[in-house]
Amino acid sequence: MTIKEVAGYLKVHERTVYRLAAKGELPAFKVANTWRFRLQDIDHWISQQTGTLASADAGQTDRGGES
Repeated sequence: MTIKEVAGYLKVHERTVYRLAAKGELPAFKVANTWRFRLQDIDHWISQQTGTLASADAGQTDRGGES
């Protein structure tokens, strides 16, 4: 996705998307000096911002090997 597409998806100004990406607050990567975004990363970021991911993770248990 491009900055313009993400801005439309999030319903914010393109400058806001650029600023968040440049600060590392919004998951993004550069291709030929142009910001690009993956939809799944943006959706995950939205979940983190709204707290829905945290509440879903709270119900999971660690199966890492404590005996």
